[in-house]
Amino acid sequence: MFERIKSILIKEFIQIFRDPRMKAVIFVMPMIQVMVFGYAVTTDVKDIPTAIYDLDNSQDSRNLIREFTYSKYFDAKYYLSNDEEQRVLIDKSQVSAVIRINRGFAQDIKSGKTAQIQLIVDGTDSNTASVILSYANKIMERYSASILGNRAKIMLKKVDEFPKVELRTRSWFNANLESRNFYVPGVIALIVMLITLLLTSMAIVREKEIGTIEQLIVSPIKSHELILGKLLPFAVIGLVDALLVTLVGVVWFKVPIRGNVLLLLSSTVLYLSTTLGVGLFISTLANTQQEAMMSTFFFYFPAVLLSGFMFPIANMPKLIQYITYLNPLRYFLVILRGIFLKGSDFHILWPQMLALLVMGITILTMSSLRFQKRLG
Repeated sequence: MFERIKSILIKEFIQIFRDPRMKAVIFVMPMIQVMVFGYAVTTDVKDIPTAIYDLDNSQDSRNLIREFTYSKYFDAKYYLSNDEEQRVLIDKSQVSAVIRINRGFAQDIKSGKTAQIQLIVDGTDSNTASVILSYANKIMERYSASILGNRAKIMLKKVDEFPKVELRTRSWFNANLESRNFYVPGVIALIVMLITLLLTSMAIVREKEIGTIEQLIVSPIKSHELILGKLLPFAVIGLVDALLVTLVGVVWFKVPIRGNVLLLLSSTVLYLSTTLGVGLFISTLANTQQEAMMSTFFFYFPAVLLSGFMFPIANMPKLIQYITYLNPLRYFLVILRGIFLKGSDFHILWPQMLALLVMGITILTMSSLRFQKRLG
């Protein structure tokens, strides 16, 4: 049996690596993806292109503008002189925010009135707009507190006599709140799923197209030996890709890995059993490589969207949240982020690992039975 499986393994590796383009897909594409996600995909909002429309042009208005521009969030690219410029910049998406200070701002502060400014935000991207408003509110709170403190010092000579409450925050697991640390580990799950789905489904369908599947059927190879020989090479490639992406993430992007690497590898094996099973199932449905590729992406994109990789599952409708329990990517993302960022061990992650184990056994069994039936 082992000799027959070994022969199929050698045949599959030769078939995979004889095409230079396939080598690029297996090894170069994952590196490109992790670079793209590491550098380009980020939810951090910094250097917001901002226009300043200061109609008051006083010392107080300039101090307030300095509070915005000296922060790492707002980048003053334009200084406006009329309302038309403001409208044009927003319409053309050249700025994301406009800070407008009307006449009388400084006078209101000096007379003890509530001074108002206007912040116009491009709400096309609602998430970015919400973050911009949050940053602006914090800057205004700090500026208002400084005005109140100066006024109190002048009137009472002592500001320390006023009781106050100070909030001190601390972020666990990702101290600097860098979105890169959140996304890069998830790239491992995406790459492993995409590569193994494509290779498994298309390799078996290719055998059907060129007619070699019939030669395998009439050979003395048993069906379970054929399945093992077909799936094991892709499992090895998936593990190698996972290790490559992990290495790039840790060495190049400085993403911490605080957990056990062996636990990461064993979890990846469980995850591979689900993706290989789905790929095998797709191969039983498709008759051509085009059908296999379309079916793969038909499964892949919803799996990514319903995994929690980009959008929190808790914000999804209840019905969709229940559907996500059928998605292996959901469980593997929890494991990856737990091992990388939190240093979680088996006692914390065993529910997700158990879910992957059950799903892997179920999907592989169903796919193998259907594959054997098609061979028969």
